[in-house]
Amino acid sequence: MRLVTPGDSAPASVNKYLLPHETQVITVRRHPAVLMVPVGLVLGGLIVAGVLSNIGAGSGAGSAISYIWWAWLALLAWFVWRVAEWSVDYFVITNQRMLLTTGIITRNVAMMPLAKVTDMGFKRSLAGRMLGYGEFIMESAGQDQALDRVPYLPYPEQLYLEVCEMIFPNKNA
Repeated sequence: MRLVTPGDSAPASVNKYLLPHETQVITVRRHPAVLMVPVGLVLGGLIVAGVLSNIGAGSGAGSAISYIWWAWLALLAWFVWRVAEWSVDYFVITNQRMLLTTGIITRNVAMMPLAKVTDMGFKRSLAGRMLGYGEFIMESAGQDQALDRVPYLPYPEQLYLEVCEMIFPNKNA
């Protein structure tokens, strides 16, 4: 988790969505576990392409082998695209709202004011507990919000406590 200090700023791709009077509190990227399926597909595709190439090499199927490797290169290009998308996705918490920015070509910004959050929780699957990520689940007063679930957040316990402290501040202090 990256707590933002007063002299620090969010990435430029996120900073343009912040209001002049907002103060950043937390800025995090989604956990790299979001890339588990793409990594598995690329590695599995590499193994399949290698095995099929080895089988096809003895039978003289040169053009079929070429198509197999072109298909794997397309899979690799898709993987690179997913990594690029992951690198620009940020979850930002300011003193007034929560923002989730996603997308490279089509930029999506989901937002929920902290004042509208009536209930908040997080869940962690077995894989999430082992790898260190979780999913935030937020509810507002009977309204559908653009931001109700944020999966693959790193350090979910610490992030949860920090956000709860902002939503429900100590009235005695």
